[in-house]
Amino acid sequence: MTIPNIIYQVDAFTTQPFKGNPAGVCVLDHEPDTDRMQNIAMEMNLSETAFVFPGHDCRIIRYYTPEAEMKLCGHATLSASHILYETGMVKSNEEIRFSSKAGELIIMKHGDWITMNFPAYPLEKMKPTPEFERVTGAQPQELYQAGFGWTLALMKSEKEVRNMKPQFSLMKNSVFGDLIVTAESEDPAYDFCVRCFAPAVGIDEDPVTGSAHCALAPFWSEKTGRKDFNSHQVSKREGVLKVSLKGDRVEISGQAITIFKAELFV
Repeated sequence: MTIPNIIYQVDAFTTQPFKGNPAGVCVLDHEPDTDRMQNIAMEMNLSETAFVFPGHDCRIIRYYTPEAEMKLCGHATLSASHILYETGMVKSNEEIRFSSKAGELIIMKHGDWITMNFPAYPLEKMKPTPEFERVTGAQPQELYQAGFGWTLALMKSEKEVRNMKPQFSLMKNSVFGDLIVTAESEDPAYDFCVRCFAPAVGIDEDPVTGSAHCALAPFWSEKTGRKDFNSHQVSKREGVLKVSLKGDRVEISGQAITIFKAELFV
């Protein structure tokens, strides 16, 4: 079966249009060349565009920002899974298996929620440096190096997380070009809050970042002794995630809504 060159835009980790994190989704019957995927992502100009196509024994998923390919992206995985389920390409009671550059990803649908099984990221404590305050304007309580190039900073309050105004031009070429900042939530509906900045890959602030929770789940589990959390990403668009630490894996659950679909003519 030939699948037309249709591209979707989905708002992930939300049930409200124009909230959460928008992602492009392109489902194909063959693997496109890397230049084409990069050009489409640049044209979409979203933080991530996911490309899904058949592999040897499961679907392959690849992720592109407007500037670079990424190994893993949570909200684009959620968006791609949402489209596969919503269009009937996968039945709602069936599992989706993706092969990504971060390994195998297993997806299941539970009612209106989609649960993604991702690898947990290792964390290595760092000493806070003057450079952090220079590029973010704030001083962390704790600082960690996490997987896939992320740095994780624990801040003293949600107010400090919300008020952070990094200098992205300075961040871009610093060791903090991919930064997660988190603190305990002031809202009793959530366990912690988070914001994510990634100017190193062309995303000043990512509205809602599923993959960051591969570091946040083990971090907050170590802090609290718990395994299950409700996360509130407090960007301008906001987003809600359910997160569970399962050994060396993290289950990240979210909802999504399709905004539009379009046909590619090139």
